[in-house]
Amino acid sequence: MTFKRTELARGMAQQLMKPSFLDQSLRSGLFLSGQRRVGKTTFLANDLIPALQALGALVIYVDLWSQPDANPSDLVHDAIRRALKDLQTPGSAILAGLRRIQGIDVGAAALKFGFKLADLGREGGASLAQAFSEVVKLARTNVVLIVDEVQHALGKADGDNLLLALKAARDAINTRPDTPGYFLFIGTGSHRARVQELAVKGKQAFNGAVTQDFPVLEKDFVVHVLMQIGSALGANTPSVDAVYQAFQALGHRPEELMKALSVLRGLPASIDADEHLLTISAALRSRAADLELQRIDNLGPLARAVFARICGIGGDVKGVFSAEAVESYGTLLSRKVSRDEVQPVVNALMDDNLLMRVKHGHYGVTDAFIETAWVEREQAGEALRLGGLPGC
Repeated sequence: MTFKRTELARGMAQQLMKPSFLDQSLRSGLFLSGQRRVGKTTFLANDLIPALQALGALVIYVDLWSQPDANPSDLVHDAIRRALKDLQTPGSAILAGLRRIQGIDVGAAALKFGFKLADLGREGGASLAQAFSEVVKLARTNVVLIVDEVQHALGKADGDNLLLALKAARDAINTRPDTPGYFLFIGTGSHRARVQELAVKGKQAFNGAVTQDFPVLEKDFVVHVLMQIGSALGANTPSVDAVYQAFQALGHRPEELMKALSVLRGLPASIDADEHLLTISAALRSRAADLELQRIDNLGPLARAVFARICGIGGDVKGVFSAEAVESYGTLLSRKVSRDEVQPVVNALMDDNLLMRVKHGHYGVTDAFIETAWVEREQAGEALRLGGLPGC
């Protein structure tokens, strides 16, 4: 069931390809982070890439999750080689697109590079900066490299070197006077903490690049879903408002919404569709929340105390390692806690994509769904302790 987000993609492509003065920073790099199963890869493939190509960009896409055991650097270099080989191949679709949109004159029906593709990125071969500089010069257009699940490049020497090489390509092209095109890098990922670090941590190659939350699907998607499956639901078709409320409760995840509607379809036709859909979505949400919260519980009491503090304050939390904070952890654990104990726990929470470093010394919860689930669980526990629930 394809849902096009054409206007969103056009707007993003326009900002990237023809940035206003306020959008110039996008040429430093753009990192989009969003939780799993909210439609990031689908949006890239069906909407953003076509929108970029419609504005004349040469787009190269690689998904690091497609082969999780492979070397990220190898995957990126292989994708670049394939794209550049197409530019050298007469009659290729990529050349036809450049001719149609850019009107480029490629002489003998293909681009000719002054380096060997097989040696690209290897010792003695052309660097990515050299290769992309030639492409921009010959094709006279913007080159956009999109790396999906970019966080898989972190923590490995080859991955770090790859990011440094891409930064060098960006600097070589984008700072050149009268350049006929720019090199634009887009990184997306589901591990929000690590994606954020690529742009906010000082030692990272793309420190200072733009970071944004991936724009989740909204009410227009719900309307589209009901138009597609309304006949299958028949008398059990819920209202748009009820479906959207359920979709929000399920973290804007299309697969979870379809599960809820599938359960609803199997119920008797005499039921209140809106009421039952919200009950179903609440049950699915509770199950998903339990799985997420179990990850925090598995990290131990101190992790729970740190997470509880950040959830309790909310937003952009500073002072996670302060004397007052460490003392509060000790109070919750009924024992003395040292500051040296806290750092490894915070690191573990970030590694598990539960916390993220917003900026130096500031932390936040990566997923609002988990934060809300945690707060709701704590409130329910407090009500039980105080005897505030009916029948207690």
